[in-house]
Formats: sequence, C-alpha cells, structure tokens
Amino acid sequence: MTKDVIALTTRMPDPWTVLVGLLSGGPDKLVGTHGDGAVVQLCDPEGRPLVSVEAPLLVQVAGEAERLLGATAPAVPFWWTEARATTGVTEAEQLAGTFAARLAHLAGGSAWPPEAARSLAVVPTDGVSVAPTPAAAVPAVDVLTEKVAVIIQDRPVVALTAWLSDAYRAATEAGLGLQVVAPSGTTLSPAARHLLGTWPSRWIVQDERDGYYDGLSGAVLRWQDGIFAPVEGPGSTAGDPQSLVAASYGEVSDTGERQLALTFRSLHPADDRLVLGGGLESVWRELTGAPPAGWGTAEPANLPWSPQRLTDLAFERAPRPTWAVVVGSPERPGLATVRVTRTTAGVEEEVTLAFGYGADEEMPEDALPRAAEVLATRHRLQSMLVQVRKARRDLAVPPRFEGPGVPLAFVLGADEVRAIPGDRARRTPLTARPVQLGPRARPALYYPLPGDPSDMAGWQDYERLMRHLKGS
Repeated sequence: MTKDVIALTTRMPDPWTVLVGLLSGGPDKLVGTHGDGAVVQLCDPEGRPLVSVEAPLLVQVAGEAERLLGATAPAVPFWWTEARATTGVTEAEQLAGTFAARLAHLAGGSAWPPEAARSLAVVPTDGVSVAPTPAAAVPAVDVLTEKVAVIIQDRPVVALTAWLSDAYRAATEAGLGLQVVAPSGTTLSPAARHLLGTWPSRWIVQDERDGYYDGLSGAVLRWQDGIFAPVEGPGSTAGDPQSLVAASYGEVSDTGERQLALTFRSLHPADDRLVLGGGLESVWRELTGAPPAGWGTAEPANLPWSPQRLTDLAFERAPRPTWAVVVGSPERPGLATVRVTRTTAGVEEEVTLAFGYGADEEMPEDALPRAAEVLATRHRLQSMLVQVRKARRDLAVPPRFEGPGVPLAFVLGADEVRAIPGDRARRTPLTARPVQLGPRARPALYYPLPGDPSDMAGWQDYERLMRHLKGS
C-alpha cells in the first residue's frame, strides 16, 4: 500500500530544511523531479521513485487538517507538505516518515500519521530498488492497466487532493477510469464524490466479509481483466445484470443527523465588472450568518474566501472551465463546489452546496425564501433545487447506504419564468402556491415542496412540477 505522510509545520520548509529531509536516505540517494519541478523524488539506483514529495502548501483556513486527517494542526497559517512512499517497499515508507519527521522537527509542528514519523535517523536503503512499472510516471498511481489507473489510499478521508486531481486528469486524458482503493472505515469527501461516482471510476472499500465493494453503490467487486468490476448475483442475465451487494453497505442507523443541500445555476453576461462567487456568499450568509471560511482548487482548501480571487482565477483560465471547493468554519460544517464555464450565452456558474446539522440543531428553513430572493434579484439565478437528507453532520460520505434527499423547494429565475408560455409557471398542480420573489413585473418563483425525509412524496411532487413547467 502506498503510504502518505504529511508534515504540518508553523514555518515554511525552506530549501535547506527540505534538503535535510531528502537526506533521510543518506547522501548518496538519487534525487529527481516531476511535474515541472513541483514534485521532488527520492529514487533508487535505477532512477525509479521511492518517495515523491510535493511542494509545501500554505493553508490559511482553520479546520482543514481536522476535517481531512483527524489531526490537530498548528494555528493558521501553517504549511502542509505531503510525501508519498512507493507501493510495497518498507524502506520507502520509512523514508517518507523520516522526511516528514525531520521537516516537523526543523520547521516546528507535527507529522501525520504520528506513528509514521518516529525517527530522524538515516534509513538504510542499500540494495533497495523499485520494480519497473508504467505507473511510475504518475507518482500518485499504484497500478496502471489498459482500462484504469488504481490508487491505494490510507487516509481517513479520500479527498480531492492535488495528487488525486492530477491522477484523474492524467487518467482521463489517457481514456482510463480512476479507481481508488481504501480501507474500511474510510469516508469520501463530497468534493471527490463527483470524480469517483461514474463508471469506470470507483471508490473501492476493502471489506473483511466481501473482499471489496463500491463505497457509493455497495456492489461487491473483484479484480477482473485489469479492472475492479461487479460480481454478478444469482439470477443475473445479460439483459438484466444484478450485482451482489456487500453486507457492510446496508448496516446503517438513524442518528438524527441531516444535511441541507442546495444546487443552483446562474448565468452572467460576460462583463469586465463581473465578480463570481457573490451568489454563493449571499446564500451562505443567509443560512449561517457568516461568509464561507476558505476556498481552493483542491483539498485542503487553503485560501481565505475571496470572490475576487476566484474571479481572477476563472478569468485567467478562460475559456477553459474553472472548478473550486469552498468550505465553512468547523462550528457549522459547510462545503460547496463551484464550476465556472464560459458559454455562448455568457458565464455560467454552477454551485452544489451542503450544510450539516446534528439531531438537536434546527435547519434554517425560514431563511430559504430570503436566500432564493437574493439569488434571483442580485445574482441572475436560473434555477435552484433545495433538498433535505438523512446524512452525516460532518458532510463526509460513508461507505454505507444513504438515502436520496427529498426536495424541499424549487426556484425558477425571472428569465425562465418569462420564457414559459402563458401563466403556466404560476398555475401549478401543487397544493402550495408558488411564492413570488422580486419585483411584480418580473418575478422569480419559489415553489415549496413537502421535504419530509421519510416520505418520497416530495419527489413525486417535484416530478409533477417539472412535467408541468415543460408543458408535458
């Protein structure tokens, strides 16, 4: 298993500190680079990497080490330096641990996991070499086949790190899926879910009873012809494939925790004065009383929240799309993903947002119409769907069955209301009448729905409403 070791330090590891860390294998160990110098590697005599070290990242957002590692980090700002040891080489794991221990000792801080960084002494590696493998070209990948790239993760949370993002991009460009294997008890970050939720990419969980299963669907998996694929269940046919479902996937209990999930899309004119992220910040303030805490293009989210910096990044990347993750404070778990795309109609901003609540906490349902009105009147809202679901307060996705959310409200922007012929948008098949948002001459419409997590009637009402609005 590839071993991840992370140094969390109060001071930036300067070149001399990094050099001392790299000497963990002795002065004769080869050093190479990858990714235009962004990754430094300790190599065997043949030049194959034993340990890959990413450039230090300055984290200015509180709670990210706790959320992703379960570790206590120094006070923000602090530096996050990752090292990955090559699969199946014990000495490589020791090298990574010693590297992180030396950085923590010299730059002040700690290493994660603590047991991986026990010694500062040089690790004996004479005669140690790495088996040649095509995956060596991508440090994060452990196994590479003609169908998938496989990463073996040993973190408590499979997050959308820069490592994982780069591996996914490389796999996609090569026409491959990305499959991440993790031990039981691991959770998945919501930010990584969209990467691993589409075949042939998967989040694969090791299990004592069934071997391996898909953490999102529960399908029992086996390594078959260079890919983890479902095991067919009894009665499965070519026309009706039925997979076995892992027993662990169905072991769930109702803790009373819930999530409030919002998905909305805005369309802005391509204007030099455009500032992105304003709608997300407005909703966040309405529902929590505070703005987001931080954002980034990978996890951990390392930058203080700034709509202007998000806009600058999207402008630099245009016409390519821009993706970002946005997080809240530890006191009120919140996480959003933002995708900005330049289209012929303008600049499209798509946001998926969720807040977590404990069994004894009230969800701010009364604030939803206000949040919707701000989006509709100030941020060119096209549509928004609000759901409530039984799920963890910390927003982590467990390798267990989580039921779908139930619609709580749907919002149609003013332009979309005007585009529907006649008075159909205002006259719906629902019992509750839509609420007008904004000016009477050009209103947006807020459609309240049942939103009871124990009753699927909310989806039935939502589907009826969609058919009605489409005129079918």
